Order: sequence, then C-alpha cells, then structure tokens
Amino acid sequence: MDPDFSRASGGPSFEFAFNSVNFSDRVLRIEIVAGDDAPGAKGAAGEGCSSLADWAHQRKRRREELRREKESGKFTDLETCKVEPEECDTYEENNEEPVAMIEESPPDIGQDGEDGESSDSSWSMECTQVLRVKSIYISSAILAAKSPFFYKLFSNGMKESDQRHATLRITASEENALMELLSFMYSGKLTTNQPTLLLDILMIADKFEVVSCMRHCSQLLRSLPMTTESALLYLDLPSSISMAAAVQPLTDTAKEFLANKYKDLTKLQDEAMNIPLAGIEAILWSNDLQVASEDAIYDFVIKWARTQYPKLEERREILGTRLLPLVRFCHMTCRKLRKVLACNDLDHEQATKCVTEALLYKADAPHRQRALAADVLTCRKYAERAYKYRPLKVVEFDRPYPQCIAYLDLKREECSRLFPSGRIYSQAFHLAGQGFFLSAHCNMDQQSAFHCFGLFLGMQEKGSTSVTVDYEFAARTRPSGEFVSKYKGYYTFTGGKAVGYRNLFAIPWSSFMADDSLFFIDGVLHLRAELTIKQP
Repeated sequence: MDPDFSRASGGPSFEFAFNSVNFSDRVLRIEIVAGDDAPGAKGAAGEGCSSLADWAHQRKRRREELRREKESGKFTDLETCKVEPEECDTYEENNEEPVAMIEESPPDIGQDGEDGESSDSSWSMECTQVLRVKSIYISSAILAAKSPFFYKLFSNGMKESDQRHATLRITASEENALMELLSFMYSGKLTTNQPTLLLDILMIADKFEVVSCMRHCSQLLRSLPMTTESALLYLDLPSSISMAAAVQPLTDTAKEFLANKYKDLTKLQDEAMNIPLAGIEAILWSNDLQVASEDAIYDFVIKWARTQYPKLEERREILGTRLLPLVRFCHMTCRKLRKVLACNDLDHEQATKCVTEALLYKADAPHRQRALAADVLTCRKYAERAYKYRPLKVVEFDRPYPQCIAYLDLKREECSRLFPSGRIYSQAFHLAGQGFFLSAHCNMDQQSAFHCFGLFLGMQEKGSTSVTVDYEFAARTRPSGEFVSKYKGYYTFTGGKAVGYRNLFAIPWSSFMADDSLFFIDGVLHLRAELTIKQP
C-alpha cells in the first residue's frame, strides 16, 4: 500500500537519525553546479536576496532567461533536479562516528571539456560545472515516507533501487533550501523564518514532492507580517509550482489581505491602478468593498484595463475572461448599463449578455433576488457589496408625463444601525434629465420627543435649476403585502433641496423595529417613491 504523503508533519521526530551512519542505509551525493536557475541565488559577493522584491525580481528574470534560451535552442533541462544512481562501490556500514558533512572537491574540468559534457556553448558549460559535492547519510524509509519522488526512486524495482549511492544535482542557489528540506523530512521542523529562504524551501519541496514541508512553509509565511508586495508574490505561487493545493491557504490569506487593504477602493484608487491582474481579481472578489456603487467598480475596471493593456485586443480578452465576471452588473444603474452597451473596450455580444442578465434580475421578484444572492453558486454574482449608496430598482415612463417609480429595500439590520442619528442614501436616479436620490433617517420627533424613522427625497443638482414634482411615498405592509401610501404632495426643487417626513410611519422607533412590526417582510423594509413632472 502506498504511503500517505499528504499527512502533516505532526508525527514522530527522527531528528536523531539525520545524517547518522548508525540509522542510515544509503548515501546521498549532492552535486552543486553553477547557474542561477532558482530564486535567492547568491551573487559574486555571496549575498542572497535581502527582500521579497529581490526574490521576485530574480525569479522573473530567470523565467525570461529560460524563455529566451528555449527560443534560441540552447535550453538544457536543469530546472528539475536530476537523480543519477552512481555506478560505484556499494556503501558498507562501519563503526566510525557519524559524519556531519562530507565535502569533496569538484572534479577537474579541462579546457576542451574532458569531463564528457557538451561544450557547444558557454552557457551549457557554466550550468554543468560542478562547484562542490556534499554527501550525507540518509534513511530511504524516512525519505520515501515523506516524498513520492524518493518513494519511486527507492522502490521502482530497477537496478537503481538497489544502489547504495544516489546522486542529486542542484544549483548553488538551491543548496541551503535542500539541506533545510532534508532536515525537515526527519524532524518536521525548519530552522528559519526568513521569507526569502522559506520561499526557496517551498519551491524545492515542490520539486521533490514533499507536500508536508510545503504546507509548513505556507503556514510560517502566513504567520509573518504581510505587505502588498508579499501578498502579490504569494498569489503568483500557484502558477510556479506543481502542487498548488499545498499553498492554497497562503494564497487565500493573501487575497484576504489585499481585499481588506483596498476595501475603500475609491480612496486608494490611484495606488490600486498599479496592482497587477491577480491582485485586482482578489480585490474585486470581495463583498466588503466600500464604494459608492457598482458603477464605480465598473469605471475602475475599465480605467485599470486601459492603463495596463494599451492594445485593444489584449484588453478585451482580459476584460472578457478575467474581470467582467467579477463586476456585479445587476446592481449597476440603468444609466450606466446603457454606457456598457456602447463601450468599445468590451466585446459587444458579451456586454449585451451582461446587461440583459442585469435587467432580468432587476425585474425579478424580491424573493427570487434574495435566493440568488444567498445561493452558493450565484452569491458572488448577485450579492451586494458594502455600497455607500443603496441600489435602487427604478421604472421610468415618458408618457403621458415624465414619471419614475423608485423602489428602495432596506434590511432590518441596516435600519437598526441608523439609531440614534444615522442615515442611508440611495443611488441616484433620473427624471427628465434631473438627478434625484432617497435618504432614510433616524430622527427625533419634534413634537413627541422620541426617535422615529424618516424618509426624504432630494435633488442632486445645485444651482439655479428648478423643477416641480408630484411625489408619493409608500411602504409594503403585512399581511396584505401591498404598498400602502403614506404621504403624497408636490414640491418645487431648487439645487440641493429635499422634501420628506421625519416620522414616515407615525410611530416611535421602538415600535417600528419591534419583532411584530408590520413594515418588515422577511426582514426587509420595502419602500417606494413615485415622482411625476406635470409642469412643462
């Protein structure tokens, strides 16, 4: 039966057996070759990466070098460590003291390549030059129990399985990480909490399929202070490794960090414009973004895409496949949805589909809307964010008079947060070219001196603009479920003016919020404002 390689490192410790001749059955020969094929590589001065930025920069640079080498035909597959069973004398046990580390001088390499390696290019010569050799005693059972890589090496039934010597070839930049990995496989512990070295260990653990070490590195990285720089680096890890599931908790933490940091996206918009695609996706995934409305999310996405992807075809591809699915069109205003249809940055067919789905959602029954927002499969598409202005459902008519009906739904918990003097503003809606909004308040009744629920209608435009509107406020009540008119009248708006009622339901706040209140249906207060312009 195959061992369980996914098991965490909480089992017994075999630290006492690491590199011990008395508890080992094989010798592992580690050839360290030149080459900068891994993050954290040391330079001429022997200095490693001092920051995550250096680590990410070196890794990006190496990726570009590998790509160029592949395109030029000079690529030699040293990115994956090689295991070569040695054709040498069988290791014999002896009674000598355990050796901490056996170091050997690198073999001499002649100018004409007498070492047997190809000398077609200086790059190939540099990458295969053995700088030094280290040998350690290993227990094949312990390594095989932790890694499918070593399990297959020691149990494949071929001649190499019976060899007492095995050879690993790694680059100089991977040396420290490999020694930490081997030690971890015995002890379940690491001796470092430096982010750059932990990342190096994580990468080489992925190469040798030691998932328990990857999870341990991921856990340690999660416990360290996170920055925007490190969070973006962690989001890129799944694309760099073969066992991405092992770092999923780390990438989830990075997404959560970015979503929290850029929660007030409007305030941090200039900074967010420089965040790469993976970071933007993490931010837009959040339900807690504090933005004026979903219109602001859409505007930001278009602006970001134009900045990051100047070419129209590439921009359309990124928007269509990665970003538009994160925009919640169903909570955008109809005015903005019209602009979506006319946006040249979007594929017209996809834009039409998004707008159609949004309009169908707006026309759906409230209980259906709540069901879509609560469903696990659709919640990210239909759930409301922490909008500064509450979404509305608006129906407009042109004849016989310019008229619109605005529906505002407030949850019971939203209303409770209004006490004692809070207010909620709706998104803007338009009638005959003028912008209006609704606002819900918790007021102090001037006559009875108790708190109460109030509703107001305001006009956005300031200045000398004047318009007279017939209005009516209504609320849905139980048990009929029908909207009941509360107040009606007419009002001449001038810039910045508002009209409304401090005590819409003519009851104290405590009665309005009571469990048996007639105004909450399934925990939601349904309000309606009807506006008509009859004057020319």
